[in-house]
Amino acid sequence: QVQLVESGGGLVQPGGSLRLSCAASGFTFSRVWMYWLRQAPGKGLEWVSAINTGVSTTYYRDSVKGRFTISRDNAKNTLYLQMNSLKSEDTAVYYCAAKRYYSANENTRNDRRSYDFWGQGTQVTVSS
Repeated sequence: QVQLVESGGGLVQPGGSLRLSCAASGFTFSRVWMYWLRQAPGKGLEWVSAINTGVSTTYYRDSVKGRFTISRDNAKNTLYLQMNSLKSEDTAVYYCAAKRYYSANENTRNDRRSYDFWGQGTQVTVSS
């Protein structure tokens, strides 16, 4: 049974930090690209970051570059997202997702249907 379980969300003040985790099981974690996506209230799904199987290549959407860091531990089947300098506009439900390749087209990356596996999400609220 495939599972992606996110954790680490919560309420944080602007400028603060959070570290999200995503525990994977039921598939060969080391063979898939892993992604973080988010959905803010009343808005569409948007891709946040991606990391390749070998942990050598990462991508970020422009609005989080320099503030967020994606990483993975293939030995522990776990994906991470370190979020620093958080802003109110980062408030969203954050999801981890997996698929076998990187989609160059951003619309595809933002489409939930393009992913093989999907987590249940964790809420991140940035507010004073």
